[in-house]
Amino acid sequence: MALYDYDLIVIGSGAGGSVAAHLASKAGLSVAVIESGTIGGSCPNVAEVPMKALLQAAEIYEAAKHGGRFGIRGGTVGYNYPSIKAWKDLAVRRTGTHIGAEVFTNEGINLIQGSAYFIDPHTITVGVARFSAKHFLIATGSELALPSIPGLANSGFLTSHEAINLTRPPRRLAIIGGGSVGCEFTQLFATFGTKVYLIDSAPRLLADEDPEASTLLGERFADQYSVTLRLNTTVEQVEKIGATRRLTLQTGSKRQTIIVDDILLATGKKAVVDIGLENAGVEYDEGHILTDYYMQTSNAHIFAAGDCTRPYALTHVSTYQSRVVAHNILHPKKRVMVDYRAVPRCTFTNPVIASVGQSETELKHAGRGYVKASVPISVVGKANISDTSEGFVKIFASANTGVLLGATVVSPSADEIIHELTLAIQNSLTAQAVANTIHAFPTWSETIRVACAKLAKV
Repeated sequence: MALYDYDLIVIGSGAGGSVAAHLASKAGLSVAVIESGTIGGSCPNVAEVPMKALLQAAEIYEAAKHGGRFGIRGGTVGYNYPSIKAWKDLAVRRTGTHIGAEVFTNEGINLIQGSAYFIDPHTITVGVARFSAKHFLIATGSELALPSIPGLANSGFLTSHEAINLTRPPRRLAIIGGGSVGCEFTQLFATFGTKVYLIDSAPRLLADEDPEASTLLGERFADQYSVTLRLNTTVEQVEKIGATRRLTLQTGSKRQTIIVDDILLATGKKAVVDIGLENAGVEYDEGHILTDYYMQTSNAHIFAAGDCTRPYALTHVSTYQSRVVAHNILHPKKRVMVDYRAVPRCTFTNPVIASVGQSETELKHAGRGYVKASVPISVVGKANISDTSEGFVKIFASANTGVLLGATVVSPSADEIIHELTLAIQNSLTAQAVANTIHAFPTWSETIRVACAKLAKV
């Protein structure tokens, strides 16, 4: 008789959980997946996939409007937002999440709908049912962290989940939060004519990215889309006045009010940890489950992956962590550690901002000797034929060895060309090695070669 009901129980069907579940099942383990919400988690349903589908529509609309410089008559181009939403819904449907239960069943994985709660280190409950497992993977994801702003809850607000399902753009919108999510929604709605007020308590947008990228994006928002930026600013109060909201803003000693039709919160998320972790002996701190480099929690047979852990809340990192968990469960004598040296990060604005590796701030804080080179994207032929000049490539390398350490790319298709630098950093390549690599003409990737050549002085 089996000691446990399953070899592995995975709590959460998103990227952090489903990858390990599939790999473990294919290797012959008995696996169950417990999901309290929508199968597939946030990414395909309410986050990256629908958001990027909407941004794709916005990009095409903007390109059509400004096609005159290429001889394309786009002055009368318009849009139908319900049709744009329908396109977004189609993109979500094509991910296959609506048949997720069938996929799990066909692979022999038992899908259990409901909320899991640990009652001891090897047992969880889902409703009145109990299930035990030799191993657990916690991939519960994250939820909105609601800021404590007087009047906000009573006045009403949008989350990103609601914002992607609007049938028309708001006329006036306050976005609270200047990180990637806030900037992407600013790009989306401002492109379709919304008057956007972008508010953040930080001194610049995208506070974790390169300052030059933040400055460029802020200026483009203001100049090209008439976005009103309110940085170093806190929202002191929100009041509902009829169908509108009045926000009281504090910037240093200056106080002002703005009137908008909607408020969108983009203030970050917190991990979902209310699953009886104390009963399982799993430690967590400030809302994140603590793991080691093998993705094990403080209880060795319980792993965690995805947004409920640190240090990144990115789908591709969740997928990577989930693969590491599966490997370490299947091969306990040949365990592998996570390696975050080369994690690409992308903000899908216009232009796209992408980065990988260590930033200049991190290098300075670590006291590491480095050299850097920066080139504008206007130096390559692709800029000429695209009539695009806003952007740059900035690269950091070890002062002693020339090995690449970090980079930021602000450019059309930066989300694609960043992977050359990701590969280079992951494999400890030097700037000279990349500079000596033939790059096709005319492409945006040539800026990588030019920057590396400048850095290596070749």
